[in-house]
Amino acid sequence: MQTLQEVKEELISEFELFDDWMDKYNYIIELGKELPMIDAQYKTSEYLIDGCQSQVWLHAEKQDDKIVFTADSDAIITKGIVNLLIRVFSGRTPQEIIDDDLSYLDAIGLKEHLSPTRSNGLASMIKQIKMYAVALQIVK
Repeated sequence: MQTLQEVKEELISEFELFDDWMDKYNYIIELGKELPMIDAQYKTSEYLIDGCQSQVWLHAEKQDDKIVFTADSDAIITKGIVNLLIRVFSGRTPQEIIDDDLSYLDAIGLKEHLSPTRSNGLASMIKQIKMYAVALQIVK
């Protein structure tokens, strides 16, 4: 399995292949099609992320000492955005998730190219992922 840093560097390299943001948006949409889908039993209000304009469901479970995330959204671009997070954080320890600075999102230019509502949604997704990591850190 790749290290956390290797996955982030891979994503940065992938985004560097595109010259303009329309191509990058199309790539994010493609990433959404590869999203590890959440089981239907978790597509409930309990797993909805507050603060997202679209509906985004996020589930986390601890497998051994790692957290595995699955998600879904009713918006195709949002599926891609949540997959950018899951690709980096799924299969990591709670501490790795808590400690990560998310600098790769700045490096690919994501935050500066999202609308204010999508930026708020991204912040909400990050907050929920970090909250799951804190909660699951104490679970044996």
